[in-house]
Amino acid sequence: MAKIKIACDSSAGLTEEEIQQYGITIIPLSVMIDDTVYVERETITNDQFPEMMRQAKSLPKTSQPPIGKFVDAFDELGADGSEVLCVTMMASISGTVHAAEQAAQMTKTKVTVVDCQTTDRAMAFQIVEAAKVIEAGGTVEESVAKMAQVRDHTKLYLAIDNLDNLVAGGRINKFAGTLSSLLNIKLMLQVYGGQIHVAMKGRGIKAIHKEWGKILDQMKGTKVKAIGISHVQADKEVARLKEQLTSLFPNIQIVVRETVPIIATHTGLGACCLLYYTED
Repeated sequence: MAKIKIACDSSAGLTEEEIQQYGITIIPLSVMIDDTVYVERETITNDQFPEMMRQAKSLPKTSQPPIGKFVDAFDELGADGSEVLCVTMMASISGTVHAAEQAAQMTKTKVTVVDCQTTDRAMAFQIVEAAKVIEAGGTVEESVAKMAQVRDHTKLYLAIDNLDNLVAGGRINKFAGTLSSLLNIKLMLQVYGGQIHVAMKGRGIKAIHKEWGKILDQMKGTKVKAIGISHVQADKEVARLKEQLTSLFPNIQIVVRETVPIIATHTGLGACCLLYYTED
């Protein structure tokens, strides 16, 4: 049986320990800040990006990995006869999956490309479980099936504190954005079915806190397996949310991280995201 190796784009919220433990290959996205291109994990870190974005003259521009980077990675990974499971972020926010699919047609390596229909730590949940299947001797098909199971039991909620980046990036028209800023409107977004949905909009931080309360109440009646919090310089909100989650789930290690530049560019400063998955 051919060995199976995992590759994914850099939006996956994997820890360094997970990357090393499962031998995962990361194919980086890039971001352009004031005419200078930075490559995730190579020339810019998650922690460096928010302040650079704050100081930028205009909204940074994000780019998917070039097809050539995928081809090179697939060629290298398959040089010993291995096949590759390549996991990408959801197609609705990036063309990364299409670049990977094109590269899979150009390499001699057998590659299976999967759009995980999410991103960040929710993407990592799927990748880690797939890696465990492979480690136990499972096939690519069994790994993909496990990923789908995890996906269908995963929740991703994202609180947007400031709509400026969504307006600048064309996700919200300027009139609506200006009106929302004047009214101090906050958004709670949810990702499911590979799409971003508005779960709640309300005025002020109290509206967000009320919505977090509802979400935590929903979690109480479930068998939670893993929890992550990703954010963009939202330390105060993260501390508040983590304290509540730790009280509810004392036996679960909560992975907290600054999110990747490609996501931070769209969410803006102050964004806070809760990601978790359950057994049922």
